[in-house]
Amino acid sequence: MRTDYRTAKRALDVGFAGIALAVLSPLMAAIAAAVKLDSAGPVLFRQRRVGLRGVPFTILKFRSMFEGASGPSVTAAADARVTRVGRFLRRHKLDELPQLWNVLVGDMSLVGPRPEVERYVRLFPDAYARILTVRPGLTDFASLAYRNEEATLSRWPDAEAAYTQIVLPAKIALYHRYLDEMSLRTDAALVLRTLAALVR
Repeated sequence: MRTDYRTAKRALDVGFAGIALAVLSPLMAAIAAAVKLDSAGPVLFRQRRVGLRGVPFTILKFRSMFEGASGPSVTAAADARVTRVGRFLRRHKLDELPQLWNVLVGDMSLVGPRPEVERYVRLFPDAYARILTVRPGLTDFASLAYRNEEATLSRWPDAEAAYTQIVLPAKIALYHRYLDEMSLRTDAALVLRTLAALVR
């Protein structure tokens, strides 16, 4: 990755995330209150993910499941673990807003391959050796292609197997496409496509 691109990308990440957090703070406060009122448990969900150069970090999301709910790591449509407010947040991707903080502090970028949990990364070590050379992102080609991933996984009786055998390999191919086409122009196009998808 060119130094000038890396520097510009990081500057844009910090600027966009900082402004977005400031502008969206009233909405995020309202979401936090709704999560707290809807079900017992913390407002934020924290999970260990694999980041740049394989260094783990804690990803942040608004909690969308009942506290203490057990089950597979992936979620299919109509999953009973998801709260009423959580369904709304997931449908509109609002549960991902706290990741703007991950972007601001340097764990993530606005655009890049989505970060995975370690056990999924271990399934595809060769593919992830390249993927982990960049910061994981909020959005990319795979995020757009699998925007309705929960509905996709609900078509199979075993969502976990469907994810590891079908969905994740397809997403990995799209992560590599991003690495092949990575540029400020590509990043801008993906951000615009993501914003357009969110307002539909």
